[in-house]
Amino acid sequence: MYRRILVGYDGSEAGTKAFHAALELAAKHGAELHVLSVARPPEVGDDVETEAVIENSRRHHRALLTELRAPVAKTGVKAHYEVAVGHPAEQIMYHADQHGVDLIVVGDRGRSKFARLLLGSVSKQVVQYAGRAVLVVR
Repeated sequence: MYRRILVGYDGSEAGTKAFHAALELAAKHGAELHVLSVARPPEVGDDVETEAVIENSRRHHRALLTELRAPVAKTGVKAHYEVAVGHPAEQIMYHADQHGVDLIVVGDRGRSKFARLLLGSVSKQVVQYAGRAVLVVR
């Protein structure tokens, strides 16, 4: 049913649940798993400071992805790991398009309805704009 699955991973509890759900689906369907972690650039700052913050964030996200390799190896699932820089929802949808993903898996942080209404959420934006199947794991 699914050939390529993309999961957004940020190291949070919700992200970890989403990763395990995506890994289980990939193993069940014999699908490739694309694991994406997105580093957000700082809102303001000069160019030198911004580059340093982004590089530090990339290192952090690469370390998060390294921790996922062992559970993936146990399943035999073919996996790809990538760190992107930008807004998480935009990067998730961009990478889904680039890799021809059939399913996007994201975690839901469990914010209150009021907070989601005011702030929005990555999972809400992905569901609304992705144009393909999205699984939100709670």
